[in-house]
Amino acid sequence: MVIIKDLEKHYGSFHLNVSMEIPDGRITGMIGKNGAGKTTTIKAILGLIRPDGGSVEVFGKNINELTHTEKERISAALAESGFSGWLYVEDAAKILRSLYSRFDEGMFLEYCRILNLPLKKQIKEFSMGMKAKLRVLCALCTDADLMIMDEPTAGLDVEARIEILELIQKYMEAHPDASVMISSHISSDLEGLCDDIYLIHDGKILLHEDTDVILDNYGVLKCDEDLYSNLDKQYILSTVQDKYMYRCLCSDRHYYSSLYPDAVVEKAGLDDLILMMGGKGV
Repeated sequence: MVIIKDLEKHYGSFHLNVSMEIPDGRITGMIGKNGAGKTTTIKAILGLIRPDGGSVEVFGKNINELTHTEKERISAALAESGFSGWLYVEDAAKILRSLYSRFDEGMFLEYCRILNLPLKKQIKEFSMGMKAKLRVLCALCTDADLMIMDEPTAGLDVEARIEILELIQKYMEAHPDASVMISSHISSDLEGLCDDIYLIHDGKILLHEDTDVILDNYGVLKCDEDLYSNLDKQYILSTVQDKYMYRCLCSDRHYYSSLYPDAVVEKAGLDDLILMMGGKGV
């Protein structure tokens, strides 16, 4: 569906250089700290910025060569975009109907009812959570083959985040051949949603792995200096030293639990990847 090869973009001292793929029928997550390069990568996929190098292919073609019909197969929910606050939801439906030939207005209006989005209220009067739901709903109701979502749950309460994630999951159940790229620094939102994860830091991909593999196998080993100095480090990905101990992110926690039964080996989550691989190691 999407193939990115050696994509480069430079903004002052920031340099993006990434390669990745978004396969058919998968939800691919991109995690990292704010400013890591997530939004820049997404803008490149959508053709909103001109790369300084490399290529972005969507549906087997360069992003700049897509026809209008092919572009209709792509939808996006971007954190920094949205409709004018002076419009009503009914106006948004009319705009989407004119832009997307496959826009499902009936589905859109039904979900507005389910999600308590008033049709006759100006968008500027919506809460942050309501605006986020509207952005995601607009992307979901265009019958897209590729959906790109940048921080769709940022700044929302738990209930609103769960509603948005459930919308995305239901869409994929109804469209098993579609693909989704979703970025977030709220990594817990992606653990139960994404099939695979890219970790980006300072404009570079540090890790790409299936989500199940991360949650099933990755771990954090905590040890003192004596144990660390004699540690078998073949599965150690990153080490962070603080005042009292070493914390080691490993790709096979079962190996270390067996080899060092007295050591503390905890299950790792996506937050551990961000904090330990995106921090200062030893």
